Amino acid sequence: MASPRTITIVALSVALGLFFVFMGTIKLTPRLSKDAYSEMKRAYKSYVRALPLLKKMGINSILLRKSIGALEVVCGIVMTLVPGRPKDVANFFLLLLVLAVLFFHQLVGDPLKRYAHALVFGILLTCRLLIARKPEDRASEKKGLPESAEEQPSLYEKAPQGKVKVS
Repeated sequence: MASPRTITIVALSVALGLFFVFMGTIKLTPRLSKDAYSEMKRAYKSYVRALPLLKKMGINSILLRKSIGALEVVCGIVMTLVPGRPKDVANFFLLLLVLAVLFFHQLVGDPLKRYAHALVFGILLTCRLLIARKPEDRASEKKGLPESAEEQPSLYEKAPQGKVKVS
């Protein structure tokens, strides 16, 4: 049977992956929701207006929205389907993306209800990454150690007895 840690990592990976595939798709195409797509277009226009450095770099609202959407879709697919270390890399990129989006929301002065989902999913991404990076099982490490302090040899008992030559 799978450990609770494994079940948690798999559940978070699938849920987060599907969420980011969905949100990235909304940023890329109006097929899922025309209203959400037009809202994303409006929001990214305000982000580019609030950060003139993006304009100077040649990044317009369409390029910003589509690149973030594509990155969300790719990382979401990796989080959902690809096993192993690539999930952690995708998790890290999504976490950076969420931090950037939170920065954009703060920059334009959006109320909390407009970016609460990004905050929650950022926390979930952080939790998933911390759980995934935690060592597998501490119980297996303790099997080799004595149970109580009385059974453990003291530092004095471990030290070599006798004279030490110093040259």
